[in-house]
Amino acid sequence: MAFAWPAMLALLLLIPVGVWLYLLLDRRRRRRVAGLGSMGAPPPARGSGGIRRFVSPAFVLVGMTFLVVALARPQAEVNLPRVEGTVILAFDVSGSMAADDLKPTRMEAAKAAARAFVERQPPSVLIGVVAFSESGFSVQVPTNDQATVVAAINRLAPTRGTSLARGILTSLETIAAAEADPAEGYYTQSPAPEPAPVPPGSHNSALIVLLSDGENTSSPDPLEAAKAAADRGIRIDTVGLGTEAGAILNVEGFRVHSQLDESLLRQISQTTAGAYYSAASPSDLEAVYDNVEARLVIRPEMIEITSILAGAGLLALVIGGLSSLLWVGRLP
Repeated sequence: MAFAWPAMLALLLLIPVGVWLYLLLDRRRRRRVAGLGSMGAPPPARGSGGIRRFVSPAFVLVGMTFLVVALARPQAEVNLPRVEGTVILAFDVSGSMAADDLKPTRMEAAKAAARAFVERQPPSVLIGVVAFSESGFSVQVPTNDQATVVAAINRLAPTRGTSLARGILTSLETIAAAEADPAEGYYTQSPAPEPAPVPPGSHNSALIVLLSDGENTSSPDPLEAAKAAADRGIRIDTVGLGTEAGAILNVEGFRVHSQLDESLLRQISQTTAGAYYSAASPSDLEAVYDNVEARLVIRPEMIEITSILAGAGLLALVIGGLSSLLWVGRLP
């Protein structure tokens, strides 16, 4: 236990002085009562003798002790479970995301479900947005400002090719920057040493949700990027946007057929101990976000327990006062 104002504990030294004064006054009172006995004074109240006469003062003593300790603003370390962590929404913004096999389009359906997901998160969850096509870039660094995250999602629009690896690697860099020590700065002059591999999925405070149709058209190898995420213990939940039947797109005067590639997305999620979700309709996509596992992290926190001790002290004083009135007809 720690104290915000430990100097107030010095008041505890006054309690033995108070006990001594009480005993002194009680002795004088009993002598006066004994002296008045031969002059026809009324007998002492029932129960005023023996051990009972010390019960009420004991409650008062305990109550005063609690109140003095409460003045020092005690703090205790407790383990509080709460949902917290960093979630990166990695959006595929390639041209195939304009396909309309997921209404109104794959991109717009994904954005609508993502906005709903963001608005349900508690302030302890930081959300970042990454967009990737032939390259990957961070659209929004992780933050708990939901309006800012939603605005970043609204700005997304389909562009050109697809590199799933770029999306994964950019997401890893965004997580690393968000979890870095602020004293070291957001950017460093030299690259940090490669961390030692850890079991896949063991980094419980970070998660990547990769939304794509799985059609990879650009290097590097997405499975190598997934292995890099697995070595850091970061789980990737993949969301397959579209249908196996696919849709026909008009791209620069050419008709291109685009369809969902579930196989690659499943391999990415399995490599990182994540989960794969198929989103063939807007309702399926909403259910995906409902199934994204919330991270319940238990960490010790210092909590002030002044009110608890103050309440216990007042209760002891009330018990001491009432018992004294009941047994001896006066306050202690």
